[in-house]
Amino acid sequence: MATAAATGLGSRARDFALQGTDGRRWRLADAKGPKGTLIMFICNHCPYVKGAIDRIVADVRELQTQGIGAIAIMSNDTEAYPADSFANMKVFAERHGFTFPYVIDETQEVARSYDAVCTPEFFGYDSGGTLRYHGRLDEGKTSAPPAGARRELLQAMRAVAQGEDAPVEQIPSMGCSIKWRREE
Repeated sequence: MATAAATGLGSRARDFALQGTDGRRWRLADAKGPKGTLIMFICNHCPYVKGAIDRIVADVRELQTQGIGAIAIMSNDTEAYPADSFANMKVFAERHGFTFPYVIDETQEVARSYDAVCTPEFFGYDSGGTLRYHGRLDEGKTSAPPAGARRELLQAMRAVAQGEDAPVEQIPSMGCSIKWRREE
């Protein structure tokens, strides 16, 4: 288990060019929404992602209607973790009805450039590409949160879409550590 520090607020989104499960190569500009962008680091096998994926998809669907673009990046070492293979990414995206691109970071350079450490991990940017939210989805971990729990990511990105500030208190994401390739 890893916890991502809710840091980097005010930093700029970094560009990338990554292959999507839809057969297209995606850049940051392709994923941007007119009111902001959500960049998520996820994978197929992590119990934290599996426990939250339907909530993630639902919240992203709602944010997309408010002008927030979204993209999910899978950065794990697929040789050591074949459940996260590109073929399995396609199945995972289809099974869960992704309305956003799911791309593979084969070199792991994108995850490193964002200082991503776990799955799921969320980076929410305003329309100018400035990081406004680096927190968790909600208080659920490997299962749904208690009834009435705040939808932290959704609420923060709604505020960003409306040109307001994201909450000052941002609780870090918790999940499986990104599976880094072993250095030879």
